[in-house]
Amino acid sequence: MTEMNNEVTIALKGRIDSNNAAKVEEEIRTQLEGKNGASVCLNAADLQYISSAGLRVILRLKKNYPDLRISEVCSEVYEILDMTGFTEMMTVEKAYRVVSVEGCEEIGRGANGTIYRIDQDNVVKVYNNADALDDIRHERETAKLALILGIPTAISYDIVRVNDSYGSVFELLNASSFSKIISTQPEKLDWCIKEYVRMLKKIHSTEVPAGKLPDMKETVLSWAQFMKDWLPEEAGNKLVKLVEDVPHNDHMIHGDYHTKNLELQNDEVLLIDMDTLAVGDPIFELASMYNAFVGFSELDHSIIKEFQGFDWDTAQKFWHGALAEYLGTENKRKIKEVEDKARIIGYTRLIRRSIRRGGMDNEKERQKIEHWKKELLELLETTEKLTFHPNELELEADADNLEEVQAFVGEHLDAADCPPRARMQIDVAVEEIFINIVSYAYSPEKGNAVVRVEVSEDPVNVIITFLDHGIPYDPLKRDDPDVTLAADERPVGGLGIFIAKTVMDDVTYEYKDGQNILELKKNLK
Repeated sequence: MTEMNNEVTIALKGRIDSNNAAKVEEEIRTQLEGKNGASVCLNAADLQYISSAGLRVILRLKKNYPDLRISEVCSEVYEILDMTGFTEMMTVEKAYRVVSVEGCEEIGRGANGTIYRIDQDNVVKVYNNADALDDIRHERETAKLALILGIPTAISYDIVRVNDSYGSVFELLNASSFSKIISTQPEKLDWCIKEYVRMLKKIHSTEVPAGKLPDMKETVLSWAQFMKDWLPEEAGNKLVKLVEDVPHNDHMIHGDYHTKNLELQNDEVLLIDMDTLAVGDPIFELASMYNAFVGFSELDHSIIKEFQGFDWDTAQKFWHGALAEYLGTENKRKIKEVEDKARIIGYTRLIRRSIRRGGMDNEKERQKIEHWKKELLELLETTEKLTFHPNELELEADADNLEEVQAFVGEHLDAADCPPRARMQIDVAVEEIFINIVSYAYSPEKGNAVVRVEVSEDPVNVIITFLDHGIPYDPLKRDDPDVTLAADERPVGGLGIFIAKTVMDDVTYEYKDGQNILELKKNLK
């Protein structure tokens, strides 16, 4: 008999039949003397046979100990318990077959476990936690939820013992991880980036019923609060405030989204390692991605090779390529803006993780912590919010930036298959409005402007919004120029807004929350 966490475990051995049932029952009750209120587990790992006499013993125990459960039941005994309804009235856990992963290929590794290929058709996820049954049940439930919500994934069909822990077995026939594809077929890097982002967008567009998954914001907030003891007071408070200001988001995030957790099986891309599923803002996902491809390996490039199977340069190409694909832009300013927000959360997690693992007592880890801390403090000085708008670009209202603005708008127009004539008209209107902001919004000082591009499919149109914190000014109140006058009679100026109003289908202006907001709308079909 063993006792742990107020649960008494009693081993059943050999046979329990009409000849010995009374003796077995007496021995059990002797072991349970003085254990009133305890939970009871009958461990049936060594039980080979049970008859109705033995079942009556269990039934009487159940009446006195309502939380009674039976564990590690062999298939023959389980069949008896199942046909007699015992599996419905109490928890009955089957014995788990033993699987060895010695010499097996490692195809994935996450925070909670490692995935090995045990044969051509199957893989097993071995959990770090030796008492992982609850973790396995949780991952099974989250994987089922994801599948119901339309995310292609593999569902575990068996639980096994692996050394001193447990594992979940999945069928992944001839599947290859994206990490393996990238490392062995580098010519497919661009294809992997596109498919990786396609799945990522599918995940992030999936709305999860309330309460079905944990909120990642709560987890990240706990990291930020931990950091208050390791940062200057002002920086620590700002970090917590930045996380607190991230609005609740009920869309799915994976939580450990890297190339070892995507598998290609018979031309179908499958998402695996589902125990980290949560809901939350996409920036939380991008932070974990940054760590997977950059953060962990930033000071030791050999780590990425050991973890993902490809080198540092490939990891850099993949990370920046995936971020550009996700944001729908090659604009370096936009990509850096979002990467810096992800780095704030990424470094917060790395520092906390290292400190909690004794990193301050190790010179090499202490150097990493100091590096991450220095980067984090610099980022906190220039960041006012962690959220981002994928279709939004903020930059200085300077004429030298016009080309960048038009290129940014143009990327979104290309994605929407904008007709050439409408493209030219939009380019002209964008130039006129941006230069108007450059010339008048902050004069004689300088300030920033935000350009937002939104494409609608029904009806197909594009809306381009300009925002600035300059002098309140409604250009639409200006009278249109008389274009019928001769050149020597016409005043200089006023044509820019007139052109924008003429070539666009709608132009609106409002001053709200200290901002000039001018919106251009163009129907594309």
